Amino acid sequence: MVFGLELSELPGVSSVRQRIGRELFAKVAGDEGPSRAQRIHRPEGPRWFDEGSPIRQVHGDASMFVGGLRALLLQSLHPLAMAGVAGHSGYRGDPWGRLQRTSHYLAATTFGLADDAEQMVARVRSIHERVRGVAEDGRPYTASDPHLLAWVHVAEVDSFLRAHTRYGAQPLNVADQDEYVAQSAFVARKLGVLRPPTNRAELAEQLAAFRPELSGTEAARDAARFLLLQPPLPLAARVPYSVLGAASVALLPRWARWPLRLPYLPVSERTVVRAAGSGVVRTIRWAMSPPPSAAEPSAAPSAATSSGRPAG
Repeated sequence: MVFGLELSELPGVSSVRQRIGRELFAKVAGDEGPSRAQRIHRPEGPRWFDEGSPIRQVHGDASMFVGGLRALLLQSLHPLAMAGVAGHSGYRGDPWGRLQRTSHYLAATTFGLADDAEQMVARVRSIHERVRGVAEDGRPYTASDPHLLAWVHVAEVDSFLRAHTRYGAQPLNVADQDEYVAQSAFVARKLGVLRPPTNRAELAEQLAAFRPELSGTEAARDAARFLLLQPPLPLAARVPYSVLGAASVALLPRWARWPLRLPYLPVSERTVVRAAGSGVVRTIRWAMSPPPSAAEPSAAPSAATSSGRPAG
């Protein structure tokens, strides 16, 4: 509030807010974003998760911008998962298309009608069946492998939850954090994960169990450089994006840094990076939330996330 006025009421601020919001939404949702948002949010009918549930709070928050980048970096440490991403996801040739497909998956399964969510999961499972190959070390892989799906899932859930805890508008209490893990497990089972974690303790145990399988391959380091240093963005967007990248790196565990050749700067991360990350996330949240007078609801910020799971 400035001199008794809401910021959104100041001359020109509303138009700036709308422009930034439209540009962000266009990047993460694509040309079909508005029609998809209508289909996901408007119809009446049963959904997998109730309004206000923990999974909706996490996936609907702008902290997902940080959590999505962190998930990609962490997931790249599994050589077989990284081989599938490098060989089939098109993250270099069509990074925005990949982001848009993934954001659609998350929005549909979190906020959409139950029937639409089932169809989305079936579509992704069909795609997974076709994603197969041989990694550089000679091991075969398939995206439908329940073990690889489990790695992608736990890295994703851990990343989304940690980002929300650090940067979310209303961080979850301990019980709701466990509920978020349990609700995410419901979707993971649909996708083919056999024993997804159902609380934070199980999530930590499963992450630790994967560590002997993880390593920093050249493909993983190349992906990290692309994500953090070479994003296909205009110059004006590079600075806020670099802040999001630094915030995502700061949330990685120390053991994940060196394999990706990422720095560990604890003092800067606790001060400068955290403050700058909070500022950028708040700005994204402000831009992508409808002003109080808006007649049409905006698309959920859950469309503004990325993850390592190939989506249709």
